[in-house]
Amino acid sequence: MKISQKGLYALQAMMMLARHYNQGAIRIRDIAYEEALPEKFLELILLELKNARMVESVRGAKGGYQLRRAPSEIHLSEIIRLIDGPLAPFGDAEQLRTLISRDAEHRALYQVFLAVRDAAAKILEHTTLADIMNSKGGEVSRSSKKRKKKGEPSSVLPMVVHGNPSRGKDD
Repeated sequence: MKISQKGLYALQAMMMLARHYNQGAIRIRDIAYEEALPEKFLELILLELKNARMVESVRGAKGGYQLRRAPSEIHLSEIIRLIDGPLAPFGDAEQLRTLISRDAEHRALYQVFLAVRDAAAKILEHTTLADIMNSKGGEVSRSSKKRKKKGEPSSVLPMVVHGNPSRGKDD
C-alpha cells in the first residue's frame, strides 16, 4: 500500500478538522498554517473531500471547512481510498483473488499480498479520526499549535509515503 503526499495531506487536514469539530468552520489558511501544508494544494484536496461529502464549506467572513460527520463516523480507509485508490499493492482484493486462482506457480506470493492487504484494510476500516485523536501512544494531537519548520519530517506515516526523501536505502 502506498500513501501519496496528497493522501498524507488529506489525513492531516482531516485530523485538524476533527480536533476542531463542533467549533465552526476553519479557514483554509488556518488549516494550512497549523498543519504546515501548501495552501493551494490544500484547496484542491478539500474540494475533493467536499465532493465526497466528508467535509462541507461555509461561506462568508466566518467561513471555511468543517467535518460533515462526527470524527467517530469517518474511517481512515474512506479518506485513503478517496485520495489514493485501492489499499492493495495490485489494484484491489478481487484482482489478487483472480491472480491466486489463475497463477498456481505464484499463488503463495499473491496469498501473502492478499493477507497484507486484508490486515491493512481491516485496521484502516476500523480506525476512525476520533480513534487517532484519542490515541495516547503516539501523541497524535497537536495541542501546542506549533508550526513545523520547512524540511522537518512529518510525524504521520512517514514510512509508507511513496517517494519520501527521508527513507533510508535499506527500506
